[in-house]
Amino acid sequence: MKENLAEKAGAGRSSKLQGWRYFDRDFASREWESVWTKSWLVICREDQIPEPGDFLVEEVGAESILVVRQEDGGIKAFYNVCQHRGNKLVSVAEGSMPSFTCAYHSWKWSLEGECISAQDPEDFAAGSPCGRKKLAEINSEIFASFVWVNMDANPMPLNEYLGELYEPLARYPFELMHSTQAISVRMPCNWKIIQDNFRETYHIPTAHPEGLYVNEPYYVTAIIETLKNGHARLVTPGSQPSRYLPDGKLAIDDYLIQDLKTWELDPAAFSDKPLAIREAIITQKRKLGVDRGHGHYDRMEDAQLTDTFLYSIFPNLTLTCFSDGMLFLRALPHPTDPEKCTFDTWFYATGSEDFFTKMLTSAGGVSDTVRAPVEREWRNFGEGSLGITLDGDAGIMEAQQRGMHSRGWNGAELAGQEKRIAHYHDRIDQLIAEDEISIAAE
Repeated sequence: MKENLAEKAGAGRSSKLQGWRYFDRDFASREWESVWTKSWLVICREDQIPEPGDFLVEEVGAESILVVRQEDGGIKAFYNVCQHRGNKLVSVAEGSMPSFTCAYHSWKWSLEGECISAQDPEDFAAGSPCGRKKLAEINSEIFASFVWVNMDANPMPLNEYLGELYEPLARYPFELMHSTQAISVRMPCNWKIIQDNFRETYHIPTAHPEGLYVNEPYYVTAIIETLKNGHARLVTPGSQPSRYLPDGKLAIDDYLIQDLKTWELDPAAFSDKPLAIREAIITQKRKLGVDRGHGHYDRMEDAQLTDTFLYSIFPNLTLTCFSDGMLFLRALPHPTDPEKCTFDTWFYATGSEDFFTKMLTSAGGVSDTVRAPVEREWRNFGEGSLGITLDGDAGIMEAQQRGMHSRGWNGAELAGQEKRIAHYHDRIDQLIAEDEISIAAE
């Protein structure tokens, strides 16, 4: 192994991020055991399985996870494997069933995970499997309209795991949002490359210049926070142009003009003071929002009405949140190849006047019919657009994975504004090191 992580337990990152972290199979195996099986992971939206018997299957690395709505309205999660001979129990991604029957020997399992029928039950030395055998349940919780699971036998509660992120996330109207884009891409890169990308805004002036007209990613004005348990938060001021615009000209473009008009403000009044737009729109949203059907504005902080909040949830999820929309960015590891992963780029919106939602819509990023949930669409890398914001990201991720192997690259030297990346990798190393220490002590 390239590093003895046990010797680094508790220490911060003093070395560069080396390429082997993104393709070494031994390291990927240690990540799986120490990180993935002991973290809270989002599996699906609660409203995807609204009725008893509704279920959804998600593949997370080497595991297949079955989430099922119970008769009493609750939700349970199980490893998607029959307890007889290890056959995959449910072979479709979603649906509704009163029970689950294995296609190998017809063992039947209730929604609660209990064996309720088996062929020749009298032929087992230990007695009938019925009522005795159960599917292996996974700890699960519901928060922010999502179903979360943790494969650890005794995980910390989800609210404790999320820590400082729990309360601000609870302010967003996730329960009012409907899916408007649900694209899952089979990516030729390690899952951490995706997470690294969304833990910094250093790349935005180069890769996403279109966003500079409505958001300020300048690191001096941004709020960049590293939090416990590997999480992080980034806040960039919205409803204003960026100093990174060409020649430093703070131009008011069509998106901001439309945003001002939407909230009954005169664009001409801000032609010489574009940085005043943000506060003016906050004031108008407070004044007009509730009457326009945005009652959730009352539970949100002022900054949440205009600014872009990136909540990096360890280990594999970034929620980019706006007042009336949310970009869900999730990476899932390939079961065997550390140089492949699944990249979920899903967008949710309330169907409001939120300017960023409209910007993504008009740019081809999401459907104009925001009230009609869309079906998940699977693509291979390079097939179709992910929208104006994410196309550039995906191309860079693929090229970066190839570059990680180069003899000409000696590791990442991170800028101060990229500290969330260092913090993220430190947490991965810490969890692996703690496991190594625990195993050595046994």
